[in-house]
Amino acid sequence: MTGLHLSPAQASALETLKRGLRVGPVLALGGETGRGKSTVLAELQRELGGALLRISDLLERNATNHPLALEESFFDVVLTALKKERTVLVDDMQLLQDMTCCHHAYPRLRWLEAPALALCDYAAENGKTLVFCYGSSLPASLHERAIKVMIPRFRSDDYESLARVWLGEAAEKIDFAKVYRFAPKLNAHQLRAACEWVREFGGPVDTGSFIEYLRSQRLTSNVDLEEVQQVDLRDLVGVDEVIRNLEIHIALPLENDQLANELNLRPKRGVLLYGPPGKGKTTIGRALAHRLKGKFFLIDGTFIAGTGEFYMRVHQVFEAAKENAPAVIFIDDADAIFEGGEQQGLYRYLLTMLDGLESESAGRVCVMMTAMEVGHLPLALVRSGRVELWLEMTLPDAEARRTILRAQLLKAGGAFALAEDARVLAATDGFTGADLKRVVEDAKSLYAFDRAQSGETFETEAYLLRAIEGVALNKARYAEAEAGARAKAAVAPQNHWSFFGMPGMGEG
Repeated sequence: MTGLHLSPAQASALETLKRGLRVGPVLALGGETGRGKSTVLAELQRELGGALLRISDLLERNATNHPLALEESFFDVVLTALKKERTVLVDDMQLLQDMTCCHHAYPRLRWLEAPALALCDYAAENGKTLVFCYGSSLPASLHERAIKVMIPRFRSDDYESLARVWLGEAAEKIDFAKVYRFAPKLNAHQLRAACEWVREFGGPVDTGSFIEYLRSQRLTSNVDLEEVQQVDLRDLVGVDEVIRNLEIHIALPLENDQLANELNLRPKRGVLLYGPPGKGKTTIGRALAHRLKGKFFLIDGTFIAGTGEFYMRVHQVFEAAKENAPAVIFIDDADAIFEGGEQQGLYRYLLTMLDGLESESAGRVCVMMTAMEVGHLPLALVRSGRVELWLEMTLPDAEARRTILRAQLLKAGGAFALAEDARVLAATDGFTGADLKRVVEDAKSLYAFDRAQSGETFETEAYLLRAIEGVALNKARYAEAEAGARAKAAVAPQNHWSFFGMPGMGEG
C-alpha cells in the first residue's frame, strides 16, 4: 500500500511525531485549519497501525447516550480502542473541545478535563500511545502531558507539492514562488479549490490564471471598485516625483515578485501624502485601489470614530490586509480624524497597529495616510520610524496646468475641444487639477444655459474665463469658511467625513 502524499511541512511534522512516539505516551498534533492534520494522522496509522478515531465515531456512540453525555461517549470510544490497540489516534479533537470547553452555554463546561486525564493515565500505565489532533487549544490535562507537534505554515514548496496532487504535470506551468508571495497564507483547502478552478474554468493553466482566481475569490478588499472612479497613476499630471516614489516604494515591491524576492523588497511601512485640498491625494487613492485591487484596503470617514464598532472595523481592516499581504491600507483625511484632539484612543490604536507591522507576516503591509494639515496629526503617529516616506502634493506648474486643461477641454468635446487656452491658462495660476476640472464643468453649464435661454452663445474662451472667476471666488469663500470652522473646531470638533469612493466625496 503506497503512502499518502504529504507536503514538506506535513512530512516534517510526521517525522517529528514518530520521534515523539519513542519518548512519551501522549502526543498532540496541532495546526490551523487546512494544514493537513487528518492527512498526517492517516499516514501515521498506515505506517504504525492502530486505531484512527474521528468525530463520526464519537457521534455514533453518543446517539444512544444523553445529548449532554459527550464526555462519557468520548471516554468510552477512546478507552475501547486503547484496550484493543497499542496506538490510538484521535482526530478532530478541536471540535469536541469547542463544544464542551469553549461554549459558555454548555452546562458541563470544562468537564472534558476529567475523562482526558483518565485516558492519559490509562495509556501511561498500560504501555499504550495516544495521539490527539487539535486546532488552537487543548484541554489543560492534555496540554500539560502531551508532547506537542505543530504543522508549520505552508511555504512555496508546500504549495507546489500539494498542487501536483490536483494538477499533475500542469503544476509545472505555475510559478508557486510568485503565488506564495501574492498569497502567503493559503491552506490546502484553498489551494485545492484554486487548482480545480484553473483546471476546469481558468483557461490555460499558468501563474496568471491561478493568481487571478485567488484575487477574485479569496482576496477581498473592503472597497467596491465599481463605485470608484477609474483612474490610472499615469493619468496624473504635475506630480511626477510623487508618482515615481509610489512606483518605487509601493507598486514595485507589491507587483514585481522576481525583484522583490531577490532583494527582499518590502513596501514602506508608513507613507504620508500631504498638501492642500484639490491636489489629487484622494485621486491617487482611487488609482491605487484599481491597480492593487484585492490588495487595497480603505479606512475613511464612513468608519464611525469613538465607538466599539469603529475599533473593531479598523482591526478587521488591518487583519484582512495582513492576511492578503503584501497590501496597502489607505487612511483618507487622517488629519480630519485627529484635528479635534479627541481621538486619542484611535491614534494610540493605530500606533499599536503600525508597530505590529514589524512582524514577518505583517511587514509587507503599507499604511498610507492623506492629510491637508500635517500639524493636525499626532506627533507620535508621524515620527521617524512609523512614517518612512513623506510625499508633498504641490500645485501644478504652468505646463502641468496646460496638460490638465487641454485634457479636460478635449473631454468636453464640441466647441470646447477647439478652445484657445492661452488666456485661460494665465488666469488659472494657483489652481489645482480639481479646480481646472471644475472650471471646464462650470463653463459648459454657462454655455448650455445661454443656448437653452436664447440660443445665442459667446466664444468658449469667454465662458471659461467667467467660470474661472466663479471658481476663484468659491476658493476665497472656502478659505474664509475653513478658517472659521477651524476656530469653532477648537471648541466643538466635528467628526464627519465622506467615503472617498462614493458620490459626494471631496477632491482631497
